[in-house]
Amino acid sequence: MKILKTSVIILLLIMAQTAFAQDKSYKETVVENPTAEEDIKVVADYLDALLKNKMDIAAGLLADTYVGAGPAHQETETKATSIESWKAIHKARTGQKNDYVRNSFRVIDGDLKGDWVSVWGTYTFTQNNITVNLPYQFTAMVDNGKISKSFIYYDRMAINTAMGYELIAKKK
Repeated sequence: MKILKTSVIILLLIMAQTAFAQDKSYKETVVENPTAEEDIKVVADYLDALLKNKMDIAAGLLADTYVGAGPAHQETETKATSIESWKAIHKARTGQKNDYVRNSFRVIDGDLKGDWVSVWGTYTFTQNNITVNLPYQFTAMVDNGKISKSFIYYDRMAINTAMGYELIAKKK
């Protein structure tokens, strides 16, 4: 137990040092996106197509090399797997609604260089006669009018709990 605590403390110190050792300031890394309106429209049209089960439109707004990440660490999907997943969702869910706000920015340096749209919202749906309100955060890179990569974060356990499932520890 003592080794675990020591390891956690060392890990936190390394992470803190990395976080504060940035060479550039925010203004040197992130600027206003000059194509914000167009990029926001691409992402809004994509989210709307997903909700309305217009998978051809949704697929057309994703780059062929699209990679989506999340919500779990190292969980990714391709264009094909994303579209297939949403087709399955539409077989199980009704009353889908999506309320959100959005913002856009341009990263001018580093691994995340590009034009991004950030969406913060609540996705509501009914499944098995249970209505679920799911807060989420979705950030997408838009390149040449298509979403080339995205990251989504939401609490998967909140969905399970809302649907009546319980988390039970494995017996040793």
